[in-house]
Amino acid sequence: MPTDFTCGLVLGAGGSKRLGRPKQTLPFRDGTLLGHVVGVGRECDFDQLVVAIGGAAEEVREQVDLSGAEVVVNDVYGEGCSSSIAAALAVVDERCDVLVLMLGDQPGVTAETVRTLLAGRGDAELAVCRYDDGRGHPIAFARSRFGALANLHGDKGVWKLVDQGAEDVRVDGRIPLDVDTPEDYAAVR
Repeated sequence: MPTDFTCGLVLGAGGSKRLGRPKQTLPFRDGTLLGHVVGVGRECDFDQLVVAIGGAAEEVREQVDLSGAEVVVNDVYGEGCSSSIAAALAVVDERCDVLVLMLGDQPGVTAETVRTLLAGRGDAELAVCRYDDGRGHPIAFARSRFGALANLHGDKGVWKLVDQGAEDVRVDGRIPLDVDTPEDYAAVR
């Protein structure tokens, strides 16, 4: 049986309004916050890895290790993460069967988390991680949901799709923190 062609999409286009500086370039472990998440994406052995950037795009290109990824610049990133998803879908390989959506400011997600999600989704069109304290990223979408993804609006559009029906895949632990404030950054470090 052939395996699915899987694309990882890392969303890293935000304007970092609440943080006050580009969170993508914040120092984290041996590199940057976004670079760490892209590195996790590389560990997942996706058939294709796409990173959407927008806010501080020039600084991100200069400071973040984006090797091994196709980079998409979302010039309308202020319209929410849905605009980054739509921009990225334009470069997703036509052979892609499954798209795994990851947040570029959520360094606690591991390659093992992604493997658990993909192994547990079965043939579900939409699967989401179910942590001890609720649903969270990453989220997996079958090709049949790409049209719905492309037509989302704002920051919460993905969750509207999840709420309409998604397969929950059990992942041990709490939802990994995403970095929106200086306090969040201090907590993940």
